Amino acid sequence: MVTDVNSSGSVNTNANVSANKSALGKDDFLKLMIAQLKNQDPLNPMDGTEYASQLAQFSSLEQITNLNDYLKQSVDANYLLTQSINNTMLANLIGKEVKIGGDSIKVAGQDSVTLGYDIPDGVKSVKINIYNQYGTLVKTIEAPNKKGSNYVDWDFIDGNGNRVTDGDYTFEVNAYNYNNEEVEVTQYKSGPIDGVKYTESGTLLIINGVEYSAGDILEIINKKGGDS
Repeated sequence: MVTDVNSSGSVNTNANVSANKSALGKDDFLKLMIAQLKNQDPLNPMDGTEYASQLAQFSSLEQITNLNDYLKQSVDANYLLTQSINNTMLANLIGKEVKIGGDSIKVAGQDSVTLGYDIPDGVKSVKINIYNQYGTLVKTIEAPNKKGSNYVDWDFIDGNGNRVTDGDYTFEVNAYNYNNEEVEVTQYKSGPIDGVKYTESGTLLIINGVEYSAGDILEIINKKGGDS
């Protein structure tokens, strides 16, 4: 005996479509059409026009599904192509000197780090203060006051002449004019790109033994001690 059939020839969709689906796919739609034909009332068969309309709906659904699949494949292909191009371009930067944004310094066994800053004309004095992870001042460096880009190498020696322990540090560049007024400074780190590392989270650039994302790079420069 056939159950869940009404006078219009429709069937209970719960028998063919999983209850946890929020939308019908083309396979579900086709299954419903076949079930509807198999369970239609012999005394009141489905109207041919209605069946033709359902076939047209199925055809449209299939075309839309195929189009969505094609677009997804196209987007995925474009992403992979873009990623491949980006990786190739970044690999070509190996050996280039770059400016790295931020005030953080990671000490991890290197010999030194290059700190940089840009200042305008008319600066009387520049000091670089370096702090450990607890905010304690560990070193003050009297730095050049030349207009433009300036660079100072810190050899990880603190104010007492001892090498600091590995860990996280920050630096702050303070510049003053001849009226002893503080001047705005753009500060950064500098170093050559030694290598490129590809990870699941993105491409990393290795600079002076420390990994940075491509977004940390402010500028590619020609050489230390001169304007870029």
